[in-house]
Amino acid sequence: MSNGQPKRPGPERASTRSSAPPGEPAVVLKAGKEKSLRRRHPWVYATAVSHVTGNPAGGATVAIRATDGTWLAWAAYSPASSIRARVWSFSETDVIDATWMRDRVRVAVAAREELAASGTALRLVFGESDRLPGLIVDRYADQLVTQFQGAGVDAWRDELVVALVEATGCANVFDRSDGATRAREGLPAISGVLAGAEPPETIEVGEHGLRFLVDVRRGHKTGYYVDQRGNRQLARRLSEQFAAQHGHGARALNCFCYTGGFSVAMLAGGAAAVHSIDSSADALRMAREHIRLNGLSEGAATWDESDAFDALRALKAQAAQFDLIVLDPPKFASSHHHVDRAARAYKDINLNALKLLAPGGHLLSFSCSGAIDVDLFQKIVAGAVIDSGVDAWLVQRLAAGSDHPLMMTVPESEYLKGVWLRRVR
Repeated sequence: MSNGQPKRPGPERASTRSSAPPGEPAVVLKAGKEKSLRRRHPWVYATAVSHVTGNPAGGATVAIRATDGTWLAWAAYSPASSIRARVWSFSETDVIDATWMRDRVRVAVAAREELAASGTALRLVFGESDRLPGLIVDRYADQLVTQFQGAGVDAWRDELVVALVEATGCANVFDRSDGATRAREGLPAISGVLAGAEPPETIEVGEHGLRFLVDVRRGHKTGYYVDQRGNRQLARRLSEQFAAQHGHGARALNCFCYTGGFSVAMLAGGAAAVHSIDSSADALRMAREHIRLNGLSEGAATWDESDAFDALRALKAQAAQFDLIVLDPPKFASSHHHVDRAARAYKDINLNALKLLAPGGHLLSFSCSGAIDVDLFQKIVAGAVIDSGVDAWLVQRLAAGSDHPLMMTVPESEYLKGVWLRRVR
């Protein structure tokens, strides 16, 4: 497979020079635009680029250079994206080749070995945090599911698949590179088997002793919201604590429930009743199956196939109250252009949820919109608290699990953020 990969400059080439040698692919930055690279932020925006030398193809490795020719990083070039280059390495001695890719995969998989005890659904590679920008890999039992969301990792697809099979021992790799991010990179949406056999209709996974079915072909993201594993465990623990303190199970509400992960967790924790809302009939069918799969009371689970915004208003009109509420909506803001609209939507659902929350009750509220940062989300929820007329504590900020580590120089990768509120009696 030819990736258009340039050879690393040899010792005889100075790392500070006025221009790159003829034919060497390089992205040269405008004056002053190297500051973020020096802080080890791995994205080069198109607006920061002065010019490109060497006519690199999409996905090719290029040198990133300051205006004076100083070498800054090795990066993957993406001519169609507003993020024109994504950094592989800030070390000039690194050689970006198949061995480098294999080493990055091996390190990423090894870093998550201790998490295997929590279940058989796990994120193994998380893009920039694992120095593989744009690559997502989730493991469901013996099935790997990939998303190649950047031009660079897409160019190294074959080598990365080999490395993943080698590092995990999983022979089956299915690709779900069918998200909107591909289009922004100028890449076609694709999906299919990359190694091994076709996946079954559903794959059973375990999560903290609970059982779930994953449809890797048609399910959201790679088939399952593996990033909420720890927060589902929190919801279960809150249900257990409520039952222990009150002598009866909690009344729980799960909005945007998808296939019922939080619903199962709360019922397993002893909730007396869980009302789950989602607009997808297929998702609700799977959620019901999850209740049966875990041997939980089907009579304790009620289902509402409707728009969650409308359902929350209807529940408010009925003066319903719940001891534990989960809001886990889909992405409301796909880019910064949609932030204002998304902020109104987040405030709406949180305002109505707070009015449904019983005194002493808990609200777990989330946003997976990358364009809504942690501070803004907390401000939105705070505005909902003020307008609701209730008093609430912020008990804890919530995030994705530890298999989604945050690279401290890339705060944008913290796409999932949440708050755990408790209504003061």
